[in-house]
Amino acid sequence: MPASFDDIEIGQVVTLGAAAVDAAALETFCRAFTPGWTLDRGAPDAMVFAIWARLDAVAATDWPQTKRLGVDALRWMRNPPAGELLRGRMTVMAKDPVGDDKGIVIAQHDLLDEAGRLVFSCLTRSVFSR
Repeated sequence: MPASFDDIEIGQVVTLGAAAVDAAALETFCRAFTPGWTLDRGAPDAMVFAIWARLDAVAATDWPQTKRLGVDALRWMRNPPAGELLRGRMTVMAKDPVGDDKGIVIAQHDLLDEAGRLVFSCLTRSVFSR
């Protein structure tokens, strides 16, 4: 990711990293947060969101992002099984300067499975420093 808002380009694609659906974590998550969900159904939607949120948080630690304003248009396409490797990516859709020291970036985030199929996507609005 570029060093500041002004260096970010519309259409730019940023890799968010990868994470596997851990079997032990899946079992623990289901027991704690999705009673009645069976493991053979794969990772529940809330866990898929948590995997994306972790990849996003780790990737953003070195970005000039100062605040996440919103996460919208959430879509879940499938529930990946234990062991499935998920890859995250962010595509910059729009940007708008707000004064001299910050700007808003609108981006689409996707989680893809090993076959490149969409598992989850959402739109974000974030403040980046200029």
